[in-house]
Order: sequence, then structure tokens, then C-alpha cells
Amino acid sequence: MTPDRPDAAVLRAFGVAGVTPVRLDGGRGLTWRAGDVVLRPDDGATVTDWRAEVLATLAHTPAFRTSRPVATADGAWRSGGWEAWEHLDARADPSRVEDVLDAGRAFHRAIAHLERPSFLDDSASERSGDAWSRADRMAWGELPLPADPTLARLARAFRPVDLPSQLVHGDLLGNVLFAPGAPPAVIDWPPYWRPAAFGEAVAVVDAVCWHGKPTARMHTLGHGTADWPQLLVRALVFRIATLHLLGAWDAAAAAHHRPVVDAVT
Repeated sequence: MTPDRPDAAVLRAFGVAGVTPVRLDGGRGLTWRAGDVVLRPDDGATVTDWRAEVLATLAHTPAFRTSRPVATADGAWRSGGWEAWEHLDARADPSRVEDVLDAGRAFHRAIAHLERPSFLDDSASERSGDAWSRADRMAWGELPLPADPTLARLARAFRPVDLPSQLVHGDLLGNVLFAPGAPPAVIDWPPYWRPAAFGEAVAVVDAVCWHGKPTARMHTLGHGTADWPQLLVRALVFRIATLHLLGAWDAAAAAHHRPVVDAVT
């Protein structure tokens, strides 16, 4: 198990020995800043090393940038169950949904050439058993859904999606950071292999469910093709199934989500 906070050996490995880590908001309370380095529990050797190798050299554009991974003194991307990233002096702003979507599209264009990593197909990989990965597969009919009236209603609205898949960022809204005079920064990339606009749909669903965007905007934000309503349905299934798997779905959660379910069905 990864310790609650990075210890002295981890700080030394990533070049911030003697710096007292400070817990950051977000990141499920698991992310720490030490000087100019952000540390978070790694996602296992396969996923962490793959993502670091991609983002260490991914070309930035005026439309987006990313945080770069920080290697240990011996050139590894992990130490003691932790990975490290450069700290960016920027902040998330979930109210800026359109700007988040624009940055997400630029990021997806930049990674569209990447091949599907094998760990996405490996049921034994470190990531395959987490709630988010399982819920993603449920949303696309690759795993059965939990027994639940809300999910059953949404599943009845499933239709085929005629869009190509590629690597996407599955949690954009809170992971695009803004700073004056700098391109938006895309961070904390959870990779999925889905239509690029699915990442947009998840961001829109999050904005409506948790950040006050009116349900009427769901169909005008985002991809704008014939498949957009279907992507919204699957994004909502993804989020609700995740809550089920985390033990956080109850009558109050169902009532909170009901207007959004009504809007997409």
C-alpha cells in the first residue's frame, strides 16, 4: 500500500529532499506538493511508465500544454509507490466549460496518432479493476451494469455509436488548469479508448450534475453531431456506475441525478 504521504526516501528520489509536503485540494486527497514537484500515488508500473513516456515529449501548442513528468535521480518514473509531476501555477475552473472542451479537443488531436496500449485490454493490469475503468466498460456494454432502476432506464436508451475510437482523457472538467498568459494545462490523464467526444460528454455531464450548468445546455455544448445525445447517455452511465462501485449511490444521489437523466433520455 502507498503511504498516506510521500516519505523522506521518496522526496529524496525526486529531488526535493528536506521539503515538507503539503496536501493539495482535489486528487481525492492523495496528491501532495513538495516545492516545484507534485507527487501522487502511481497507477502501477505499466500505466505510470507509459503515460510518463508519452507526456515527457508530447508537443505543446498554443491551445494546450501538459504537466511534464519528473524522473527520479536514477531515471525511473516511480519511487516507493509514487509518481511525480512538475507543479504548474494554474487553477481549475469548472465554470469555464467551453474553454475546458476546447483544451480537451486540442489535447485529443495531439494524441490521436497513438496506438491503443495493451494494458487497456489486459484484465490483469493494475488499472483494470478500479471503479472508473470498470464503469467505463459498463457504459459501453463490455461489462454488466449493477442492478439499479436509474441505470436500467439509461441502458434502454443505448444506441450504437458510429465514431472512431482513440485515446481520450476521461476526466477533463477538473483537470484543465488556467493561468493568465499561458495555454490551458491538461493534467491527471486517465486513459480510455473511446470516441474523442466521449471525453467532452463526461465533462458536460459533470458540469451539469455538479457545477450548476443548466440541463438545457447539454445538447448545445460539446461535439454537436448525431451521436452527441448517445455520448451523453453513456457519460452519465459511466459516472453513475462509478458511484455504485464506490458505494456512494443512494436515494439522495438518485434524486440529485434525476433531472439530468430526464434530460438525456
